[in-house]
Amino acid sequence: MTGRVLVVDDIPANVKLLEARLTAEYFDVMTALSGEEALAACLQKAPDIVLLDVMMPGMDGFEVCRRLKADSRTVHVPVIMVTALDQIADRIKGLEAGADDFLTKPVNDTALITRVKSLIRLKMLTDELRMRSNVGRDMGLEDAFDPLLFSQELRGNVLVVDDRRSSSERLAAALGNRHALTIEPDPQQALFRATEGDWDLVIVSLDLANFDALRLVSQLRSLDRTRMLPILLLVGEDDRVRLARGLDMGVNDYLQRPVERQELCARVKTQIRRKRYADSLRDCVQQTMEMAITDGLTGLYNRRFMQTHLDQTLEQALRLERSLAVLICDMDHFKSVNDTYGHDAGDAVLKELAERMRGSVRGVDLVCRYGGEEFVVILPDTELDTAGIVAERIRSRVAAEPFLLPDGRTLERTVSVGIGALQAPTDTVETILKRADAALYTAKSSGRNRVVAKAA
Repeated sequence: MTGRVLVVDDIPANVKLLEARLTAEYFDVMTALSGEEALAACLQKAPDIVLLDVMMPGMDGFEVCRRLKADSRTVHVPVIMVTALDQIADRIKGLEAGADDFLTKPVNDTALITRVKSLIRLKMLTDELRMRSNVGRDMGLEDAFDPLLFSQELRGNVLVVDDRRSSSERLAAALGNRHALTIEPDPQQALFRATEGDWDLVIVSLDLANFDALRLVSQLRSLDRTRMLPILLLVGEDDRVRLARGLDMGVNDYLQRPVERQELCARVKTQIRRKRYADSLRDCVQQTMEMAITDGLTGLYNRRFMQTHLDQTLEQALRLERSLAVLICDMDHFKSVNDTYGHDAGDAVLKELAERMRGSVRGVDLVCRYGGEEFVVILPDTELDTAGIVAERIRSRVAAEPFLLPDGRTLERTVSVGIGALQAPTDTVETILKRADAALYTAKSSGRNRVVAKAA
């Protein structure tokens, strides 16, 4: 695990010391000697993490952190504040400014390296998701992701795994008014709860009485449902070795007992923010993928996806010696709908047609918009005769009920359907579609509102 680290301190000796420690671990280290220089470096050099000194002349570390977290270009960059001050109020002030962690000078080497590695791991994941989101936006697809979500105050769902009643009660008192808190003293039951619930954070006590807490961490990280779920460890003063192992296993953060109330709230808030930020990016990526393969008007799969799906379905049918049929459906006299009633009416008719077609086929069948008023239905494991029954079901359903237009008027319309089927081992997607298209042409030329199958 490596990455670009920006070290910010107004004292050159301190900068050199941190630079030497991080370089020894093969990090790419950049430096800045003032708050203004740090802000410029973050925009120009795109570090993966910032180690930020608090006490600097002019713009101090708190203000630098606030500005980084208020800028959509740098809000996702982890910040570790480093200071000689060992006061709770200063640590809380840093975390409230948006810092992801806080280290006190002199900095312990193990704590420094494990914390940097942990936060860079999260940063790299976020960068990958942001890149995919940007690709979708550059392709002209809608990007609903708001990067400033990371700075919002959010109420989270928190699962606490702690078998000490006094400890869990203190956690409930500190967090209960800000978040939805669930206490689970049984670690095995906690694993089931974690996989079944919609959690933003799991807090795990490292000193569970009859269970290895790191085993629970390992299980949480090994399951798909909880692999990305943030974990915060509660550790004792002598738990440094096990803490380091936990951080290497993917623990996101930790608190040392006795737990300070405000620091707890700040760290929980940081993890919930990061979880929601990553969730939003994943949703955006999923939306981008769906938009790339679906038709924006009807919600059906588009021609691009249809081609890929039909290639795979045909390959499987040939390999397993199964049947396959394809329908091409075209609305009769659709151009007159747009010419007479307007494009809004035409869109409404196409959307309703898509719904009627989708409701006339099986779950394994695929309905796609082929283009304009043409639709394709892929029917796996379907013989030509059975495909004719499905096509007739679609035709009769369309003809049986008029379409409702946006202005309240109704309009009767019909469809013509052509059927092509897999006939020989040498058939390709093109030959099957050509059969269906030829059958559709016959249906159109012979009076419309009918189903025609092309046997060969």
